[in-house]
Amino acid sequence: MIQASTTNNSRWILDYIHPIPDFPKPGIQFQWYAHLLRVSAAFKRAIQEFAERYRTTKLEAVAGLDSRGFIFGAALAYELNIPFVMIRKPGKLPGELERIDYELEYGRNTFEIERDSVKEGQNVLVIDDVLATGGTAAAACELIQRLKGRVVEVACLIEIAVLKGRTRVPAPVFSLLALEQ
Repeated sequence: MIQASTTNNSRWILDYIHPIPDFPKPGIQFQWYAHLLRVSAAFKRAIQEFAERYRTTKLEAVAGLDSRGFIFGAALAYELNIPFVMIRKPGKLPGELERIDYELEYGRNTFEIERDSVKEGQNVLVIDDVLATGGTAAAACELIQRLKGRVVEVACLIEIAVLKGRTRVPAPVFSLLALEQ
């Protein structure tokens, strides 16, 4: 099983990202990685690095965060041959839902999850594209725990380490690349 928070130090990802100043709000330096998704070999490499870490763990589901966590989460769940669970913004899921409000570095938001999407005791990996302040990941972990699932780890492509978001997350954190700026 997963023991501690870590970073893969996948420096090759730097070739595929560039900062976008003042997005989505003034003062935010967004790390945009769209080029990584446009180069199939780079996207495949990222998914393979995640899969290498989790292939021998006892994961039973991957939970992707709306919306860009779906990109990596669905591909990884497919690669590992396990279910994919969606954690969505409000009004996107039918049925009985569990809901949580949370703080972002630039505002507030809400997540919802279908109550029957995680089974009691199920080992779940939470995945998103970027970990910044940790509010989004922490909210997702709480939703999984409310459904009596077990968050094995939170994974992300890029971690903005200077914001210390992993300290807010109640599970180990794994990032492919941690940016110190």
